[in-house]
Amino acid sequence: MIRTLALTLAGALVAASSATAETLRVGKAGRDAFSFVPTDIGAQTGLFKKHGIDVTISSFGGDARVQQAMTADGIDIGLGSGPGLAFVVKGSPVKGIAAMADSPLTFALVVRNDDSIKTLDDLKGKKVGVSTVGSVTGWLVGETARQKGWGYDGMELTPVGDDASRVAAVKTKSIDGAVVNLAVAFNFVERGDGRVLLLFGDLLKDFHVHVIFATDKAIATRPEALRKFLAGWFETIAFMRKEKAKTIEIAGHVMGTDEPTTARIYDAMMPMFNDDGRFKPKALAVLSRSYVDMKTLPAEPDMRKLINESFLPK
Repeated sequence: MIRTLALTLAGALVAASSATAETLRVGKAGRDAFSFVPTDIGAQTGLFKKHGIDVTISSFGGDARVQQAMTADGIDIGLGSGPGLAFVVKGSPVKGIAAMADSPLTFALVVRNDDSIKTLDDLKGKKVGVSTVGSVTGWLVGETARQKGWGYDGMELTPVGDDASRVAAVKTKSIDGAVVNLAVAFNFVERGDGRVLLLFGDLLKDFHVHVIFATDKAIATRPEALRKFLAGWFETIAFMRKEKAKTIEIAGHVMGTDEPTTARIYDAMMPMFNDDGRFKPKALAVLSRSYVDMKTLPAEPDMRKLINESFLPK
């Protein structure tokens, strides 16, 4: 009887919160990347709704398209990359409102398994597929080339679009390699189509690989909704750390991966998520340098003008 009453009350509370919830339009810079799965988990577990927020989720093929959607007022919040902060300098009407993830554990460099590319050195001067110009995938290729002593143009960046398009281009030999999210990389290998040449997790420790953006319009007119969204987001991250099985179940459905593969991705990538959203000075300094290295900007910007931490949980 007590249990029945408790369940009834819980259902009533959820119904009430749903009736009063504000809707935020959220865009992801990749459909099936584990990096952006917290949005789906927060929605499906009711953690956003608990904070009075409903989310509508859209997916885009890279940072540039997320920024375009925010500029066109198609979405309120964009889940993109640290390098994507450069769009703010170029006039995108947005700000970074939270550091979402740090070390780039989410990405791998894949090649065909036909031995045309045996080692990283074989990619010097070759075409490597990335999502869009100015994206984190492009920056990782340039930074890898720089660390190899080839200069930032040591590999030829080829914007291809989403992960599926990049993998298809590798298979058809339009490009020699591609940077893709870890889930896609593991599936690529398991299907026998290729192999992982490089994991980017060890490339950088002081970094913000992913950032949560909000439009200037949402910042000006819906500040409380942004606070509620971030409260739900970081509660979702805590849930994911605690509830591995449920996280793997939802993530596998979103990414289209089986349970063993999803569990492997979970173990590899959960450490990258930021628990409080605070931007780190060293990571911002690396990002600032990256914009000049990539020729995205002519000079290093004042990074503090590109972010707004006032919506983070206290």
